[in-house]
Amino acid sequence: MRRETASDLVAFLIVAREQSFTRAAAQLGVSQSALSQTIRGLETRLGVRLLTRTTRRVSPTDAGERLMSTVGPRFEEVDAALAAVTELREKPAGTIRLTATENAAETVLWPTLERFLPHYPDINVEIVIDYGLTDIVAQRFDAGVRTGETVAAGMISVPIAPDMRMAVVGAPAYFTQRTPPKIPQDLTDHRCINLRLPTHGGLYAWEFEKAGREVNVRVDGQLVFGTAALMLTAARAGFGLAYLTEQQVRADLSEERLVRVLADWCPPFAGYHLYYPSRRQPTQAFNLLVDALRYRRPIRAMKT
Repeated sequence: MRRETASDLVAFLIVAREQSFTRAAAQLGVSQSALSQTIRGLETRLGVRLLTRTTRRVSPTDAGERLMSTVGPRFEEVDAALAAVTELREKPAGTIRLTATENAAETVLWPTLERFLPHYPDINVEIVIDYGLTDIVAQRFDAGVRTGETVAAGMISVPIAPDMRMAVVGAPAYFTQRTPPKIPQDLTDHRCINLRLPTHGGLYAWEFEKAGREVNVRVDGQLVFGTAALMLTAARAGFGLAYLTEQQVRADLSEERLVRVLADWCPPFAGYHLYYPSRRQPTQAFNLLVDALRYRRPIRAMKT
Protein backbone atom coordinates (compact mmCIF):
# COMPACT_ATOMS: atom_id res chain seq x y z
CA MET A 1 0.00 0.00 0.00
CA ARG A 2 1.33 3.40 -0.97
CA ARG A 3 2.18 5.78 1.86
CA GLU A 4 -0.25 8.44 0.61
CA THR A 5 -3.07 5.88 0.52
CA ALA A 6 -2.47 4.98 4.16
CA SER A 7 -2.56 8.62 5.23
CA ASP A 8 -5.67 9.22 3.11
CA LEU A 9 -7.41 6.26 4.79
CA VAL A 10 -6.61 7.72 8.19
CA ALA A 11 -8.14 11.03 7.07
CA PHE A 12 -11.25 9.23 5.81
CA LEU A 13 -11.70 7.32 9.08
CA ILE A 14 -11.51 10.51 11.13
CA VAL A 15 -14.00 12.36 8.90
CA ALA A 16 -16.39 9.39 8.97
CA ARG A 17 -16.21 9.04 12.75
CA GLU A 18 -16.55 12.76 13.44
CA GLN A 19 -19.18 13.18 10.69
CA SER A 20 -17.68 16.60 10.13
CA PHE A 21 -14.90 17.98 7.93
CA THR A 22 -14.47 20.87 10.38
CA ARG A 23 -13.76 18.69 13.42
CA ALA A 24 -11.66 16.23 11.41
CA ALA A 25 -9.55 19.01 9.92
CA ALA A 26 -8.92 20.38 13.41
CA GLN A 27 -7.75 16.96 14.60
CA LEU A 28 -5.46 16.50 11.62
CA GLY A 29 -4.12 20.04 11.67
CA VAL A 30 -5.03 20.76 8.04
CA SER A 31 -7.46 23.07 6.27
CA GLN A 32 -10.97 21.89 5.38
CA SER A 33 -10.30 22.43 1.69
CA ALA A 34 -7.13 20.33 1.80
CA LEU A 35 -8.95 17.57 3.67
CA SER A 36 -11.84 17.62 1.20
CA GLN A 37 -9.36 17.33 -1.68
CA THR A 38 -7.69 14.36 0.05
CA ILE A 39 -11.01 12.52 0.38
CA ARG A 40 -11.95 13.25 -3.24
CA GLY A 41 -8.58 11.90 -4.37
CA LEU A 42 -9.11 8.70 -2.36
CA GLU A 43 -12.61 8.25 -3.80
CA THR A 44 -11.23 8.75 -7.30
CA ARG A 45 -8.52 6.11 -6.84
CA LEU A 46 -11.00 3.61 -5.37
CA GLY A 47 -13.70 4.40 -7.93
CA VAL A 48 -16.48 4.69 -5.32
CA ARG A 49 -18.05 7.44 -3.26
CA LEU A 50 -17.20 7.00 0.41
CA LEU A 51 -19.01 9.93 2.01
CA THR A 52 -22.35 11.62 1.54
CA ARG A 53 -22.03 15.35 2.09
CA THR A 54 -24.89 17.69 3.04
CA THR A 55 -24.88 21.24 4.37
CA ARG A 56 -25.30 19.96 7.93
CA ARG A 57 -23.44 16.68 8.21
CA VAL A 58 -21.23 14.10 6.59
CA SER A 59 -22.09 10.39 6.69
CA PRO A 60 -20.45 7.30 5.16
CA THR A 61 -22.03 5.58 2.16
CA ASP A 62 -22.48 1.79 2.10
CA ALA A 63 -18.98 1.54 0.61
CA GLY A 64 -17.69 3.89 3.30
CA GLU A 65 -19.31 1.84 6.07
CA ARG A 66 -17.70 -1.30 4.69
CA LEU A 67 -14.30 0.38 4.51
CA MET A 68 -14.67 1.62 8.09
CA SER A 69 -15.56 -1.84 9.41
CA THR A 70 -12.68 -3.57 7.62
CA VAL A 71 -9.88 -1.00 7.65
CA GLY A 72 -10.70 0.79 10.91
CA PRO A 73 -9.82 -2.14 13.21
CA ARG A 74 -6.53 -2.64 11.34
CA PHE A 75 -5.43 0.90 12.10
CA GLU A 76 -6.49 0.42 15.73
CA GLU A 77 -4.22 -2.64 15.83
CA VAL A 78 -1.36 -0.53 14.46
CA ASP A 79 -2.03 2.14 17.10
CA ALA A 80 -2.02 -0.54 19.80
CA ALA A 81 1.25 -1.97 18.48
CA LEU A 82 2.88 1.46 18.46
CA ALA A 83 1.61 2.06 21.99
CA ALA A 84 3.11 -1.27 23.04
CA VAL A 85 6.48 -0.17 21.67
CA THR A 86 6.39 2.88 23.93
CA GLU A 87 6.15 0.49 26.87
CA LEU A 88 9.85 -0.19 26.32
CA ARG A 89 10.54 3.25 27.73
CA GLU A 90 11.59 3.40 31.34
CA LYS A 91 8.68 5.63 32.28
CA PRO A 92 4.98 5.00 31.44
CA ALA A 93 3.77 7.55 28.91
CA GLY A 94 0.87 8.41 26.65
CA THR A 95 -2.48 10.19 26.56
CA ILE A 96 -5.60 8.63 28.08
CA ARG A 97 -8.98 9.99 26.95
CA LEU A 98 -11.94 9.51 29.28
CA THR A 99 -15.59 10.51 29.17
CA ALA A 100 -17.64 10.96 32.34
CA THR A 101 -20.39 12.98 33.94
CA GLU A 102 -19.46 16.13 35.81
CA ASN A 103 -20.11 14.52 39.20
CA ALA A 104 -18.01 11.43 38.42
CA ALA A 105 -15.15 13.58 37.17
CA GLU A 106 -15.18 15.86 40.22
CA THR A 107 -15.77 13.29 42.96
CA VAL A 108 -13.96 10.19 41.66
CA LEU A 109 -11.62 10.90 38.75
CA TRP A 110 -10.03 14.14 39.91
CA PRO A 111 -9.21 13.09 43.51
CA THR A 112 -7.40 10.04 42.11
CA LEU A 113 -5.65 11.99 39.35
CA GLU A 114 -4.47 14.59 41.85
CA ARG A 115 -2.55 11.85 43.66
CA PHE A 116 -1.64 9.80 40.58
CA LEU A 117 -0.28 12.26 38.02
CA PRO A 118 2.63 13.71 40.02
CA HIS A 119 4.19 10.22 40.04
CA TYR A 120 3.84 9.85 36.24
CA PRO A 121 4.73 13.16 34.53
CA ASP A 122 4.71 11.57 31.05
CA ILE A 123 1.08 10.40 31.32
CA ASN A 124 -1.51 12.88 30.04
CA VAL A 125 -5.24 12.61 30.76
CA GLU A 126 -8.13 14.23 28.89
CA ILE A 127 -11.61 14.16 30.44
CA VAL A 128 -14.67 15.07 28.36
CA ILE A 129 -17.82 15.83 30.36
CA ASP A 130 -20.85 14.14 28.82
CA TYR A 131 -24.22 13.08 30.24
CA GLY A 132 -25.07 11.04 27.14
CA LEU A 133 -24.45 7.35 26.55
CA THR A 134 -21.31 8.00 24.53
CA ASP A 135 -20.05 5.34 22.13
CA ILE A 136 -16.47 5.29 23.39
CA VAL A 137 -15.26 3.16 20.48
CA ALA A 138 -16.68 5.42 17.78
CA GLN A 139 -15.53 8.56 19.59
CA ARG A 140 -12.07 7.07 20.22
CA PHE A 141 -12.12 7.30 24.00
CA ASP A 142 -9.93 4.92 25.95
CA ALA A 143 -12.62 4.45 28.58
CA GLY A 144 -15.79 5.91 30.01
CA VAL A 145 -17.43 6.21 33.41
CA ARG A 146 -21.05 5.25 34.11
CA THR A 147 -23.02 3.78 36.96
CA GLY A 148 -22.63 0.01 37.03
CA GLU A 149 -26.16 -0.78 35.87
CA THR A 150 -25.80 1.25 32.65
CA VAL A 151 -22.54 -0.22 31.34
CA ALA A 152 -23.10 -1.81 27.92
CA ALA A 153 -22.73 -5.55 27.45
CA GLY A 154 -19.37 -6.74 26.16
CA MET A 155 -17.39 -4.11 28.04
CA ILE A 156 -14.83 -4.71 30.76
CA SER A 157 -16.23 -2.97 33.83
CA VAL A 158 -14.15 -1.93 36.85
CA PRO A 159 -15.82 -0.49 39.98
CA ILE A 160 -14.24 2.83 40.95
CA ALA A 161 -16.66 4.06 43.63
CA PRO A 162 -18.97 2.62 46.31
CA ASP A 163 -22.71 2.12 45.84
CA MET A 164 -24.76 5.29 45.47
CA ARG A 165 -28.22 6.61 46.39
CA MET A 166 -30.29 9.37 44.88
CA ALA A 167 -31.87 12.13 46.96
CA VAL A 168 -34.83 14.45 46.36
CA VAL A 169 -34.02 17.79 47.97
CA GLY A 170 -35.39 21.30 48.28
CA ALA A 171 -34.60 24.48 50.17
CA PRO A 172 -36.29 25.01 53.56
CA ALA A 173 -37.95 28.14 52.14
CA TYR A 174 -39.53 26.06 49.38
CA PHE A 175 -41.38 23.90 51.93
CA THR A 176 -42.81 26.85 53.89
CA GLN A 177 -45.68 27.01 51.40
CA ARG A 178 -45.79 23.40 50.21
CA THR A 179 -46.46 20.07 51.86
CA PRO A 180 -43.49 17.69 51.44
CA PRO A 181 -44.28 14.75 49.10
CA LYS A 182 -44.99 11.44 50.83
CA ILE A 183 -44.93 9.23 47.74
CA PRO A 184 -43.29 9.78 44.33
CA GLN A 185 -46.62 10.52 42.64
CA ASP A 186 -46.97 13.62 44.86
CA LEU A 187 -44.13 15.19 42.87
CA THR A 188 -46.60 16.10 40.11
CA ASP A 189 -47.92 18.80 42.48
CA HIS A 190 -44.46 20.29 42.99
CA ARG A 191 -42.10 22.48 41.02
CA CYS A 192 -39.17 20.28 40.04
CA ILE A 193 -35.85 21.04 38.36
CA ASN A 194 -35.32 18.84 35.32
CA LEU A 195 -32.22 17.38 33.66
CA ARG A 196 -32.19 17.00 29.88
CA LEU A 197 -30.29 13.98 28.61
CA PRO A 198 -28.34 14.71 25.40
CA THR A 199 -28.51 11.09 24.20
CA HIS A 200 -32.24 11.11 23.54
CA GLY A 201 -33.00 14.81 23.91
CA GLY A 202 -35.66 14.02 26.51
CA LEU A 203 -36.04 14.91 30.15
CA TYR A 204 -34.77 12.44 32.72
CA ALA A 205 -37.55 10.57 34.54
CA TRP A 206 -37.02 10.39 38.29
CA GLU A 207 -36.68 6.74 39.35
CA PHE A 208 -37.88 5.34 42.67
CA GLU A 209 -38.23 1.93 44.29
CA LYS A 210 -39.66 0.61 47.53
CA ALA A 211 -40.35 -2.96 48.62
CA GLY A 212 -39.75 -4.18 45.06
CA ARG A 213 -42.14 -1.63 43.54
CA GLU A 214 -40.59 0.61 40.89
CA VAL A 215 -42.04 4.03 40.05
CA ASN A 216 -40.82 6.48 37.38
CA VAL A 217 -42.16 10.02 37.55
CA ARG A 218 -42.07 12.65 34.81
CA VAL A 219 -41.80 15.88 36.76
CA ASP A 220 -42.46 19.46 35.70
CA GLY A 221 -41.13 22.88 36.60
CA GLN A 222 -39.77 26.18 35.34
CA LEU A 223 -36.17 25.05 34.94
CA VAL A 224 -34.36 22.50 32.77
CA PHE A 225 -30.57 22.16 32.88
CA GLY A 226 -27.91 20.07 31.20
CA THR A 227 -25.67 19.79 34.27
CA ALA A 228 -26.24 18.72 37.86
CA ALA A 229 -24.28 21.69 39.24
CA LEU A 230 -26.92 24.16 38.05
CA MET A 231 -29.71 21.96 39.39
CA LEU A 232 -28.11 22.13 42.82
CA THR A 233 -27.71 25.91 42.61
CA ALA A 234 -31.36 26.36 41.66
CA ALA A 235 -32.54 24.05 44.46
CA ARG A 236 -30.55 26.03 47.03
CA ALA A 237 -32.24 29.20 45.75
CA GLY A 238 -35.69 27.70 46.34
CA PHE A 239 -36.75 27.25 42.70
CA GLY A 240 -37.94 23.70 43.24
CA LEU A 241 -37.00 20.13 44.07
CA ALA A 242 -33.92 18.50 42.59
CA TYR A 243 -33.04 14.82 42.10
CA LEU A 244 -29.31 14.39 42.73
CA THR A 245 -26.91 11.91 44.29
CA GLU A 246 -26.42 11.84 48.05
CA GLN A 247 -22.80 12.77 47.55
CA GLN A 248 -23.73 15.95 45.70
CA VAL A 249 -26.06 17.19 48.45
CA ARG A 250 -24.43 15.78 51.59
CA ALA A 251 -22.82 19.07 52.66
CA ASP A 252 -26.03 21.03 51.99
CA LEU A 253 -28.07 18.62 54.07
CA SER A 254 -25.53 18.77 56.89
CA GLU A 255 -25.60 22.59 56.88
CA GLU A 256 -29.43 22.56 56.54
CA ARG A 257 -29.34 24.50 53.28
CA LEU A 258 -31.47 21.71 51.81
CA VAL A 259 -34.13 19.35 53.15
CA ARG A 260 -34.47 15.75 51.96
CA VAL A 261 -37.76 14.02 51.14
CA LEU A 262 -38.76 10.54 49.87
CA ALA A 263 -35.57 9.00 51.31
CA ASP A 264 -37.35 5.66 51.81
CA TRP A 265 -38.01 5.52 48.05
CA CYS A 266 -34.32 5.85 47.10
CA PRO A 267 -32.50 2.52 47.55
CA PRO A 268 -28.76 2.08 46.84
CA PHE A 269 -27.55 1.13 43.36
CA ALA A 270 -24.22 0.21 41.76
CA GLY A 271 -21.81 3.15 41.85
CA TYR A 272 -19.48 4.44 39.16
CA HIS A 273 -17.62 1.94 36.98
CA LEU A 274 -14.80 2.54 34.51
CA TYR A 275 -15.54 0.61 31.32
CA TYR A 276 -13.64 -0.11 28.11
CA PRO A 277 -13.85 -2.57 25.17
CA SER A 278 -12.81 -6.15 25.92
CA ARG A 279 -10.73 -6.24 22.72
CA ARG A 280 -8.76 -3.19 23.73
CA GLN A 281 -5.02 -3.79 24.26
CA PRO A 282 -4.27 -1.72 27.38
CA THR A 283 -1.03 0.23 27.62
CA GLN A 284 1.06 0.32 30.75
CA ALA A 285 -0.13 3.87 31.43
CA PHE A 286 -3.77 2.81 31.11
CA ASN A 287 -3.29 -0.21 33.40
CA LEU A 288 -1.67 1.98 36.04
CA LEU A 289 -4.56 4.44 35.98
CA VAL A 290 -7.17 1.66 36.15
CA ASP A 291 -5.43 0.19 39.18
CA ALA A 292 -5.29 3.61 40.85
CA LEU A 293 -9.02 4.18 40.23
CA ARG A 294 -10.17 0.67 41.24
CA TYR A 295 -12.48 0.79 44.24
CA ARG A 296 -11.52 -1.52 47.08
CA ARG A 297 -14.22 -2.06 49.66
CA PRO A 298 -13.07 -1.36 53.22
CA ILE A 299 -12.25 -4.45 55.24
CA ARG A 300 -14.38 -4.56 58.37
CA ALA A 301 -12.70 -5.65 61.57
CA MET A 302 -14.01 -8.91 62.96
CA LYS A 303 -15.72 -8.78 66.31
CA THR A 304 -13.99 -10.69 69.08
